[in-house]
Amino acid sequence: MLHKEGLAHLGPSTPSKAHEHARAGVGAGTSKLPQPVAPEQLAWRCDPTSLNFECTDEVPPLEGLVGQDRALEALELGLELGGPGYNVYVVGPSGSGRMTTVRQEVAQAAAQRLTPGDWCYIYNFRVPYQPLAAQLPSGQGPQFARDVRDLVQSFQRDMPKVFESDPYQRRRSVIIQATTARHDALLAQLAAFANGLGFTLQTAPGQLMGIPLKESGEPMTPEEFEHLTPELKADFQQRNRQLQQEVEKTFTALHQLDRDTQQQIEALNREFAEAEVGHRFGALRIKYTENRVIQEYLEAVRSHLIEHLEVLREQPENERPGEEAGSMDPHYAVNVLVGSSPDSGAPVVFEPNPTYYNLLGRVDYRFGAGSMSTDLTLIKPGALHRANRGYLIVQARDLLLSPFSWEALKRALRDAEVRVENLGDQLSAFPTTTLRPEPIPLAVKVVLIGDLRTYMILFQLDEDFAGLFKVKAQFTPLMDRTPDSIGSICRFVSSQVKEQGLPPFSREAVARVVEYASRLAEDQDRLATRFDALGEVVAEAAFRARRESVERVTATHVEEALAAQERRLSLSEDELRRLVVEGTYKIDTTGEEIGQINGLSIIDMGDYAFGHPSRITASVGTGSEGVVNIEREAHLSGPTHSKGILILGGYLRDKYAGTAPLALSASLAFEQTYSMIDGDSASAAELYTLLSALSGLPIHQGIAVTGSINQRGEIQAIGGVTRKIEGYFAVCKEQGLTGKQGVMIPASNVRHLSLKQEVVDAVAAGRFHIWAAATIDGGIELLTGVAAGERGADGLYPEGSVHALVQKRLGQMASALRRAGRATSPLQPAATANGATRHAI
Repeated sequence: MLHKEGLAHLGPSTPSKAHEHARAGVGAGTSKLPQPVAPEQLAWRCDPTSLNFECTDEVPPLEGLVGQDRALEALELGLELGGPGYNVYVVGPSGSGRMTTVRQEVAQAAAQRLTPGDWCYIYNFRVPYQPLAAQLPSGQGPQFARDVRDLVQSFQRDMPKVFESDPYQRRRSVIIQATTARHDALLAQLAAFANGLGFTLQTAPGQLMGIPLKESGEPMTPEEFEHLTPELKADFQQRNRQLQQEVEKTFTALHQLDRDTQQQIEALNREFAEAEVGHRFGALRIKYTENRVIQEYLEAVRSHLIEHLEVLREQPENERPGEEAGSMDPHYAVNVLVGSSPDSGAPVVFEPNPTYYNLLGRVDYRFGAGSMSTDLTLIKPGALHRANRGYLIVQARDLLLSPFSWEALKRALRDAEVRVENLGDQLSAFPTTTLRPEPIPLAVKVVLIGDLRTYMILFQLDEDFAGLFKVKAQFTPLMDRTPDSIGSICRFVSSQVKEQGLPPFSREAVARVVEYASRLAEDQDRLATRFDALGEVVAEAAFRARRESVERVTATHVEEALAAQERRLSLSEDELRRLVVEGTYKIDTTGEEIGQINGLSIIDMGDYAFGHPSRITASVGTGSEGVVNIEREAHLSGPTHSKGILILGGYLRDKYAGTAPLALSASLAFEQTYSMIDGDSASAAELYTLLSALSGLPIHQGIAVTGSINQRGEIQAIGGVTRKIEGYFAVCKEQGLTGKQGVMIPASNVRHLSLKQEVVDAVAAGRFHIWAAATIDGGIELLTGVAAGERGADGLYPEGSVHALVQKRLGQMASALRRAGRATSPLQPAATANGATRHAI
């Protein structure tokens, strides 16, 4: 075992009295010490000679996606499987190639499907505010709009000429002459009737007046009429009443004559119009004979044109529509909402901004003199219209962040129709006059792209989600490190070189990119599929090679690119390290302390994460409060960190509560830490600190610890182990490497190491150390130089061992508490300062 030798190498030159006392009672059979990790285990290195090329000029470019077989199978199923609800949610981290892959796969699937038809909105002559939706075969929508436009414009242009033609004018003249003759005859009869009564007719504005005649036949003047005898006046008045009755009869006959004449002219106009439009509409009816909606619309347009012929007859010649006419009358305008080219396959629409209107379309308005108006030509399509009978790709986060979009999309998918409705019309407290376009049947395959957290939230909280998105295609951020996957990254580098016109990469440079993929994966047996991050390194390394005017990118250029990336992002890390060196942030990397240890944590800045040591301290005393997490009491502890603290209680009960109840009041704290702490990777360090405080054994401050524990004292894997080691190494380097410093990690984390060459070299030279620990017992031996001890059949530990010292201290506390009359049950809840309860240990 490495017990004595390891301590001789790591311990101080003068062991403390506590160490001497503990060692004196430790015999054979102590627990196994953590094993040093060999330098070759600290990182996986890609041997350039294993790559069968000299530079990327010899490497074919990458085609398709690598390491995502599971996702591709699910995506293929979702894209091909019909039926309601088989939409796809693509899960994967950003940069895994999920968007590029989805677009490629969707494009391939769309190319195999039939091109959908065109959709148009046409005027509804029965219900004008509800435009009708009409579907035509692919490519015929714009042609139909042109046909209707040309027909209407040619009719409007040519019809006035028809009214000016000789045949029409002759027929119209006959009607007018006949009417004039009849008109004159009626007036002549009226004049004769008036003469018979002794009157002559005189025209006044809007009426005919009877003027009495003298015996000479001349009209009387008003003065002459006034000098008549009363009897003659009465006689004239009586005869005038008879004349007025006849005038009314004649006027009635004249009005009827005018109406009959107007009807004859209108019939004549319709006759000539029917003849003019008959062959035009006949051709269109034949062209669109299989479309019932279009047939009805064409008939309605024909009738409307004929019924409004007077508008054309009264329109000045210079205002009559021609080929260059402006906007069409909405009665005849065809709004081609969605058009497609024949044989183009199913549509593929990616909507980068999935607002309500961008998804479902809208009805626009035009501003006039103090008012707004709209018509069917102002109906605008949304992404669902354009993707109908095809595929719609949307980022889930963008969709959920846009108000009303998610509910609108669900409603459209659930009802299998897309309805154009403005939000203002829906949310207004008062009804307004607007268009209500007929909904269009919807059959679309929606592909949502998002992360796993969003998927879980939707699945758990939205009852419609599972029924609408039945297929989950999950992209993995990792792939197994195999010759094939290494070759795929080589081909990816070759693709980037060819696509961006970069200098070729030497095989040494490519090998370094592959190693970077291993580091990103944080697993020596796997590679990351974060091709965006790999692409950034490739681009920057090529930039540096070009700046040096060299023909090939070398491994040095890749190293410089990685170092430059880190330097751009590591300002916070450097400033925090400066505080350690200056002594503002207290971290000891030499000496020994009781109840104090260096734990390791990850500080995540969003775009950059780095490891940093934190001083963890413990204080103990007699009491019944149990282990108090100071961060939790200060509301700075996340749930996972708090769970790790509670596990300490389970460990203590398992180890020491067999012979006597535990009476303990202990507090644990991360010193000089003022932000939220979460994760359980410090639970091993916290337990070591607590055991040190209870046993009185000092801990080597040069050894930092990371790892989580279970209640049986087994050390479990944690995340970010590479960053944590490198962070602590940097601090030790700044304070001075002594050859006694190092990091103790979980044994199950050795495969996750991908350390920088600087750290590997320091370990190989014996200036820094990394140990793999499997149990708390082995770890406490390494930290204190004293064997942990194994419990005997009597429940006691060997004299002088760490557990014996802890057991003895706990027994003393329990005795003191009993003497004070304040002994507490091991499971009795104890009140905390914030009103919560905690089981006393």
